Amino acid sequence: MKRQLLLSMVSLMAAMAVARAATDPSEVWRPDRGDGTYRNPVLHADYSDPDVCAVGEDYYLTASSFQCVPGLPILHSRDLVNWRIIGHALPRLEPSEAFDRPQHGKGVWAPAIRHHDGHFYIYWGDPDRGIFMVRAERAAGPWEEPVCVIAGRGMIDPCPLWDQDGRCYLVNAWAASRAGFNSVLTVRELSADGTRVTGLPRIVFDGGQANHTTEGPKFYLHDGYYWIFCPAGGVSMGWQLAMRSRSPYGPYEWRRVMAQGTTGINGPHQGAWVHTPFHEDWFLHFNDKGAYGRVVYLQPMVWQDGWPVIGNDPDGDGCGQPVSSCRKPQSTSTEVLSPQESDDFDSSVPGLQWQWHANYHPLYGMLTAEGCMRLYTQTAEGNLWTAPNLLLQKPTAPRFTATAKVRMAAKADGQWGGLVMMGRDYSALAVVRRGNAFDVQRRTCIGADEGHQELAEVIATLPPTAADTIPYSPAIYLDIWLRIAVEDGHCHFAYSLDGRRFKPAGDAFTMREGRWIGAKLGFVAESDSAQSDRGWLDADWITIGKK
Repeated sequence: MKRQLLLSMVSLMAAMAVARAATDPSEVWRPDRGDGTYRNPVLHADYSDPDVCAVGEDYYLTASSFQCVPGLPILHSRDLVNWRIIGHALPRLEPSEAFDRPQHGKGVWAPAIRHHDGHFYIYWGDPDRGIFMVRAERAAGPWEEPVCVIAGRGMIDPCPLWDQDGRCYLVNAWAASRAGFNSVLTVRELSADGTRVTGLPRIVFDGGQANHTTEGPKFYLHDGYYWIFCPAGGVSMGWQLAMRSRSPYGPYEWRRVMAQGTTGINGPHQGAWVHTPFHEDWFLHFNDKGAYGRVVYLQPMVWQDGWPVIGNDPDGDGCGQPVSSCRKPQSTSTEVLSPQESDDFDSSVPGLQWQWHANYHPLYGMLTAEGCMRLYTQTAEGNLWTAPNLLLQKPTAPRFTATAKVRMAAKADGQWGGLVMMGRDYSALAVVRRGNAFDVQRRTCIGADEGHQELAEVIATLPPTAADTIPYSPAIYLDIWLRIAVEDGHCHFAYSLDGRRFKPAGDAFTMREGRWIGAKLGFVAESDSAQSDRGWLDADWITIGKK
């Protein structure tokens, strides 16, 4: 009785902490220094290929989501430093016969978000199917059904531009993996509503050898010129180009306007120019941080002799380099915000930070009236690389601790669930039914993307917390706290039976990125063999904190 009371008190205190964390700024990464300056990255999370549009004093960001669902995350900020997730533009991916299973690295590539004539537009490329567009009156949604603007393979990184006369143009790049060539940018005209092609494509820039791997173009109007901002040179070793022309179809003259220089910030890759209502210019781009994915940096931008200079230009040659900190953009907002991290699962929907690895199905899991996220066990096919039912979120800092209170309900041997750090390599801290007890296991796979076998290490064997007394398909239950502490890409696992005293669980695991995405953290529920009655994992809450 005393033990149950203690567990209830610990759970209540933890739940209160989660509720506070749901609205409080992150304690593991805050770019806003509170003194009028910020540190980079402003988003220490995998928002690959970010694009931003300004509507008054509000800024809206979207990014590549590939096969993850819901797709096309929408973040909002009032100062380009403090961001919050407000929704997603794609609740599922089509065609369902493909995206009902994980399609790693496929799906939604390099979107562009724009506001025109009272609507938000997002264009993106699916390299296997064409260029798509989705539209909404509010950035938080609801968003209309996607429209296929151009069908075909190889087209990526589209961006629209509505001219002053109402005509609409689209620039895009090409993927060598599908088209057989890259480094080429093309422009074509669309209908005024941006839904269909009305003109033939024209090559407006060929990066050739000097600017190989030219991609990710963003289209703007400024000072009587059509401008294309784009990266070249590759993700980890590239630079930023700016090019201008008096015609949308070129020819374009170009300059390098930002490169790594003497900094440790590689790339710096694809991003977005933002002109604020306070007549300031800023540039957001990503920096590849390996297992953490592609995190977002904010750079000051100035115009010099008719050309942009991004970042700091110590030698005055017109090509800047990234800054690690700077004064904040001018804003009327003083609010300090962070993307969502912790979740108590008490809402009617999961927190906006969560994504599945494929299109969602209720068999994967649902929220409960008791304030839990229930994940039902699925029959594992090989390793977790093929599992669609992983509920995951992006790590948001180089160092943090994720602690979750869960209950495992198992109706058959081999049903298991727990916390996982997922990527091309992965490791999970799981509880697995063995007879009338549970094994605490580390389940690790090195080379999951290559089909390698998962290996299990038994850490401890525990009696169940409770057991059904019904004669038909009884379950046994285990209440347990699971923890992953991340330190610069290394994960340390631990478990607890009271929420206070944690025991280490196996050796450290080194995070590894997925295909075009960073490693992701979250919940898993699987079974080692097929069964008629599913078990389940009830996640009561998860907190992301310093310890």
